[in-house]
Amino acid sequence: MINVEHLSKRFGAIEVLTDVNARISSGEVISIIGPSGTGKSTFLRCLNLLDRPSGGRIEIDGQDILAPGANVPALRRRMGMVFQSFNLFAHLTALENLCIGPVRLLGRRPQVAAAAGVELLKMVGLAEKADSLPDELSGGQQQRVAIARCLSMEPEIILFDEPTSALDPTMVSEVLAVIRRLARQGMTMAIVTHEMEFARDVSTRVFYLDQGVIYEEGPPAQLFDAPVRERTQDFIGKVRSLSCHVVSADFDLYAIFGQIEQFCEKHVLTVQTARTVQLMAEELLAIHVARPGPLDIDFVMAFSEKRRTLELRVDSAGAPGNPLDEPQTPDGLGLALIGHYVQDLAYARLGDRNRVTMRLKSLS
Repeated sequence: MINVEHLSKRFGAIEVLTDVNARISSGEVISIIGPSGTGKSTFLRCLNLLDRPSGGRIEIDGQDILAPGANVPALRRRMGMVFQSFNLFAHLTALENLCIGPVRLLGRRPQVAAAAGVELLKMVGLAEKADSLPDELSGGQQQRVAIARCLSMEPEIILFDEPTSALDPTMVSEVLAVIRRLARQGMTMAIVTHEMEFARDVSTRVFYLDQGVIYEEGPPAQLFDAPVRERTQDFIGKVRSLSCHVVSADFDLYAIFGQIEQFCEKHVLTVQTARTVQLMAEELLAIHVARPGPLDIDFVMAFSEKRRTLELRVDSAGAPGNPLDEPQTPDGLGLALIGHYVQDLAYARLGDRNRVTMRLKSLS
């Protein structure tokens, strides 16, 4: 139903989307996830041309909606959109909000539009609120009216832009229940959401958007349980990270110690954990700095809130080879210290850099 090729979008000098490629078939439910600020909402707004793409191609049932002469209003009516901020007409009742589009844009008789509107309000559980104004409804009720209003235009596709982000937690489930019902009925939908369990439950496929592209996609079970790429793994695992870059043998170790301490305090890790990581950082950086060649070292501390695990990673330039396998100090205390605290340790050559990854033993 939807084919997107090499979609890009710039706002001035800022390139939000760089090269988005996607296909969405009729009846699919696509959840779009990713960090804040990575262009998820912009992608949806480009699909129905609320934001005009800077480049690329968008086809709906084979029609290029970016082609000169394309009937954009007609194409847009096929693709409804539900926003995070409801956007109901404040001076109209719930039922009137549902009738205005069909009457003015589709040419329906008011009585026909009203009868259809009542049925839609029943579907979202709000028939008794037909005569209520938006400010007389809760946030969850307003969003359900917004969904019903979208459905009143009989769209073939619905785009949801974080439909629960403006709601109190107690109201989220009532909105998600309506979207689940639409999914069961076979409605084609693309949903930007931060509700990971909902995305897992309702989606046929999940897009992970990052770095201006669909960085990884797949069925929910694959993307949530066995993501392939590193950024996806970090996002799904709710990984919070601290990165320190070292390019001189005279680097400021105590500044790194301070960053580690602040990171641990922010993420409610114990003082003992902070001390352990500081010791590990000192030994690991000393081993890497001692290697011949130019210094270009990244020390990364990654804490998974979901799994309650702490991983240290050191990426370094230089000749291939595990720095921890090379001769160390005569007493071997550095490696002994590392071995005392580490549960798993792995080495990999990634491009022109060496990566040493280690997972610390269980956090106290």
